[in-house]
Amino acid sequence: MLVYVLASDTTVKISRETLSHLERLRGEMKARSIDETVMALIKSHRRKILAGVFGADKGRVRPFAHDDRGEDR
Repeated sequence: MLVYVLASDTTVKISRETLSHLERLRGEMKARSIDETVMALIKSHRRKILAGVFGADKGRVRPFAHDDRGEDR
């Protein structure tokens, strides 16, 4: 089954200073557009959040032991 999604453009109002920062980032990231730059920033932010969540118990969790079995309680 093929699904076609038609993208629609949306205008977002930002300051000239923000646009300048985005243009600079676009060049540093070698992105083709401001949209690609913003999507890369969003993905990076999500990765940081997930990395923090998945490492939350690192160093505090001990390995499973035979005594941890439920039927032995």
